[in-house]
Amino acid sequence: MNNLVIVESPTKARTLQKYLGSNYQIEASMGHVRDLPKSELGIDLEHNFEPKYIIPKDKKKRVNELKKEAEKAQILYLATDPDREGEAIAWHIKELLVGSSDTNLTLIKRVVFHEITEDALKEAFERPREINLQLVDAQQARRVLDRLVGYKLSPLLWVKVKRGSSAGRVQSVALRLIVEREREVKAFKAEEYWVIEAELSAAGSVRSLPPADTFITTLIEQNGKKLEIKNKQEADGHVKNLQKANYVISKITQKKVHRFPYPPFTTSTLQQISVNKLGMSAKKTMMTAQALYEQGLITYMRTDSVNLSAEAIQAVRSYIENSIGKSYLPIKGRVFKSKSKNIQEAHEAIRPTNIQTQAQVLRDKGGFNRDHLRLYELIWKRFVSCQMSEAILDQTTVDVAASTPGMAGYLLRATGSVIRFEGWLKLYEKEAENDDMEKKQMLPSLKENQILDLIQLLPSQHFTQPPPRYNEASLIKKLEELGIGRPSTYAPILSTIMERFYVERMEQKFIPTSLGFAVNDFLVKYFPDIIDYTFTAQMEDNLDEIARGERQWKPTIQAFYQPFEEKLEETTKVAEKVKMEVELAGKKCPECGKDLIVRIGKFGKFLACSGFPDCKHTESLEEKVNAKCPLDSGEVVMRKTRKGKTFYGCKNWPVCKFASWTKPKNNLGVKTPH
Repeated sequence: MNNLVIVESPTKARTLQKYLGSNYQIEASMGHVRDLPKSELGIDLEHNFEPKYIIPKDKKKRVNELKKEAEKAQILYLATDPDREGEAIAWHIKELLVGSSDTNLTLIKRVVFHEITEDALKEAFERPREINLQLVDAQQARRVLDRLVGYKLSPLLWVKVKRGSSAGRVQSVALRLIVEREREVKAFKAEEYWVIEAELSAAGSVRSLPPADTFITTLIEQNGKKLEIKNKQEADGHVKNLQKANYVISKITQKKVHRFPYPPFTTSTLQQISVNKLGMSAKKTMMTAQALYEQGLITYMRTDSVNLSAEAIQAVRSYIENSIGKSYLPIKGRVFKSKSKNIQEAHEAIRPTNIQTQAQVLRDKGGFNRDHLRLYELIWKRFVSCQMSEAILDQTTVDVAASTPGMAGYLLRATGSVIRFEGWLKLYEKEAENDDMEKKQMLPSLKENQILDLIQLLPSQHFTQPPPRYNEASLIKKLEELGIGRPSTYAPILSTIMERFYVERMEQKFIPTSLGFAVNDFLVKYFPDIIDYTFTAQMEDNLDEIARGERQWKPTIQAFYQPFEEKLEETTKVAEKVKMEVELAGKKCPECGKDLIVRIGKFGKFLACSGFPDCKHTESLEEKVNAKCPLDSGEVVMRKTRKGKTFYGCKNWPVCKFASWTKPKNNLGVKTPH
């Protein structure tokens, strides 16, 4: 009996072959085998939005090869990924192979597993199921919906905003968030304020350098009211009073604080922590996690669930008891509940498949790069720590009264904490989020009514800060909070808005380009529903309902498309062409002497003469990168190839031919882009 198994990638195929053995022939589809055509809408609007699927040119050879293999098989197992996209790929493969007249297939089975291990595969192949058409419909609905918005709205943007512009249903909402935040930043007016700290010590304590048993308090109240110090003059007045004051401890509050571990990773939290702690982009994080999953090292990496199997919890508890210590093991395993109301298809959280496999084991084994090891270690630590005992801290708050006869009383406060039992922090402290692990000072031994000496006053000037611009981590977090997007969409959303040059990154923060502002403002003005946060989140809920069989996908598309089409027709007639903001480059055109301006083309920013079309002069926009050329010590600048790929080159080109894909370091050898 010939058992044919089809998966998406060769790596996944090799890993499955290791476990399934010679009784199964495993082939890779190399991703999607059918898709909507790029050259046309590909949706039959006259016949209830029926998609017109085609086999892409680069996939025809592979599809023919799969058909030949299917002709020799009796049972076909479709083992694509366990999410909606994987279900849709399985369905497309079935449609193509069953349609072949020469096939001898008697059974087509769908096998689903969330980790590539011997036990998981055995269970999956013993309990195959039919293709879940509800999941397929949900994926088709998303694809059709995004195609309608993109292919119908983009031509309008070409005419009204800029040739080459495009719109995406979810990407445009992400762009709106970034634009609105940028306008908040620009509109923000900083306000001055002052903080006064006092360094104190127990009265009469032995003086040394520095003084013994000192601690820092912060001025917070005057006469029982919160104190807001707005300028230096006010600060100087309070300092003058405090210099003459008597200091005494009025109250000491001590409490035991329990800090519980974080839940295991979901797609969203993995991307956020990877961006912040490892400096890996969301796209790179997912590519790296995909490789770890396909080699059988972690569970499926697209999930919004924090659920863990009973077997996984038992295995990690055994590891904690035997390898870390019994004192770090809570009485029973921790069960986490997700905040999301639309957990997809009962996935597990992201975790290692074998708790005994640590990053060092993979390092010694070889075949893994630095990114694989760092990300795996992060996932491993998060999983183990989530089942460890909580950390216990003693937190102390000391209130100090400062007063002199006839002077209004001041209240100063000091806080400190001491870790009494590190618990899960023993393993995960370095990776813990900063805001959750605030560093507090160690306080000396103190008691109420104790008289204190003033060592020094420390007034400092500050200014209120604007809301922070989004980076990849905070934007993903915001999208998840709003219910926009799903685990498989976060990384593509970010990649798309950057590839379209709607935003650029400066110090890892997103800043809209002039094109991004123009596209966003046009969509907000004429298509407010399309990029409305609540509307977009509701559409995600509708897709989830389709996946659960609670809603039909074609009526859902119809309800969206009819008002959208009417708005398109109206906007085409009434909307005026957007005048984009001109950014001066600070240079003159070498041909006609007019100002050069920054423009955005197919491959990003470039300089062009403001006298266009009379003067057609253009030149590349070189970005300094603070590096020296290893060939002639000239300044290195960042440039782009004709295909838009970034590389580094010497500013003295063409005299110096230096070019490199990577920023030069220490005059090492370089690879030249071609």
